Amino acid sequence: MEAEAPAAPPPTLAEARGWIGCAIDDVAGGRVGKARGLFADEPSGEPTWLVAKLGRFSGPTVAIPLRDCAASANRIWVAHPRKAIRSAPVVDPTRLLLREHELAICAHYGIGEQVGRAAEVASRPEGSVTSQPA
Repeated sequence: MEAEAPAAPPPTLAEARGWIGCAIDDVAGGRVGKARGLFADEPSGEPTWLVAKLGRFSGPTVAIPLRDCAASANRIWVAHPRKAIRSAPVVDPTRLLLREHELAICAHYGIGEQVGRAAEVASRPEGSVTSQPA
């Protein structure tokens, strides 16, 4: 039996900033939008969410788990179907994310409160700032 390859580490803030302006494709390769920014953990500053502007002109802005993204050659691939990305909770890329909003985004993507980002956020006080624009 072959050993499972370790997961790639998430991108650094500097690497993720290089993704801004790139096209975003869903898990099937369909275009869903463009990277417009990032959110970073409060207080560590580690990048947590990719901010995506959906559609070509007037679509909503949503957050996508950065751990579910991979980038190469001016494109970002997201491990979620287009429908899930398009129905994600809307975010304002200029405002702070509070614990409750971030937990709602995690729940939307199926991230339970015992794992990953949701576990980190769930342990923080109600109403606290958990991520900030980066």
